[in-house]
Order: sequence, then C-alpha cells, then structure tokens
Amino acid sequence: MNAQQRLEIFRRLSVAIPNPTTELRHNSTFELLIAVVLSAQATDKGVNIATEKLFAVANTPEAILALGLHGLESYIKSIGLYHSKAKNILATCQKLITSHQSLVPNTRAALEALPGVGRKTANVILNTAFGEPTIAVDTHLFRLGNRINLAPGKTVLEVEKKYLKTIPKEFMKDAHHLLILHGRYICTARKPKCGECCIADLCEYKAKEFNSAPDKKQRN
Repeated sequence: MNAQQRLEIFRRLSVAIPNPTTELRHNSTFELLIAVVLSAQATDKGVNIATEKLFAVANTPEAILALGLHGLESYIKSIGLYHSKAKNILATCQKLITSHQSLVPNTRAALEALPGVGRKTANVILNTAFGEPTIAVDTHLFRLGNRINLAPGKTVLEVEKKYLKTIPKEFMKDAHHLLILHGRYICTARKPKCGECCIADLCEYKAKEFNSAPDKKQRN
C-alpha cells in the first residue's frame, strides 16, 4: 500500500460519504461523552435509544449525578455492562463538576483521567467534538487497517500509530468517521460487500468477493 493508493482511497471514501460524522445522537460535548462511554461493547442504535430518554431528563453533569446510581441505571439497563458504566458516568460527572467547571476538557490527559474514559474514547471526543486530527481505533478501524492493508498491526495502538503516520493530512480530520462508516455498511466483518465497494480495486484484501447483492438498507 503506497501513498498514492492511500490518497485515492480517502478521496473516493470522501465522495461516497460526503458528511462523515458519528451516528451517536448528541446536542452537546457532554452528551457525546456520555454516549461514547455507553457505546463500549454496544451498538450506536442501542445507545441512541437509551440516551434519547436519558438526555430528555438529564443532560448535564449535575442532572445525571442527581439521578443516583439506580436512577441512571433505569435509563441505560438495556446496554451491556450498564452497572459499571453507570458507576463510571456518575464518577465522571462528579469530576467534571469539581475539576472542570462542569465542562468536558479538551486535552487527552484530562479526558483519560475521567473514570471510564480510555484512549479510544478520548480520541473520539478530541476528533468529533474538538476537531483534532486523531484516530480512535474501534473494531471497524482495526479490521480495515489489517484487511485493506491501510494500517496493519497486531494491537490497537500499533494500528492507530500507523494510521496517524500514513493517512494523507487533508483527510486526517474525517478519516476516523470515513473508515467507521465504510466498515459498518460496506466492508463488514463477515461478508464484506466488495461488489459495492468504491475502493475495491485499491484494496489489498486477498479474499475479495464480488457477488454480494445490493443492500437496500445501505447508508447513503
């Protein structure tokens, strides 16, 4: 995979996905933070269902803290690991109030110091909320990095570093969401839709198949 191939891959993805952004619904950076924490080992769809009801009654650190553990759990119990996530969210809300004037910090160190916030979550917030050219490697980005040969690696951190080193600068800000959406709707885990893929001729996946039928539910 050379620089010219990578440039063309991201150019085509940016045409195919003209508005790359998160599918987690939110109206503030704080709401995004809570949604991302909840999204670990859960689907965006499931998180959106839960947060629609939660944010209608509590969408600030103070309001969520006031719900208490059982109150918060009642809104997010449909999400995996909801008990530990609820405890982390309440602890994070307390820290935001006491240390950050109820605002979500915009540095990696401060974000990763929040309970339940690891490197991937911090990267999502830095990129999506603050526009920083970072890459959060989730299952989709890890799969694509190795399958397409964009950023091969055995660990999440190794793949992240290769993405940061090789993604063309002009696409760095949107690369995270371009790859997530491509992985979610086209280059899927079990049956990649190579016949519908705009970068199939550039992809270095050796097991490409071109007999997949069009998916009527594909994201436009």
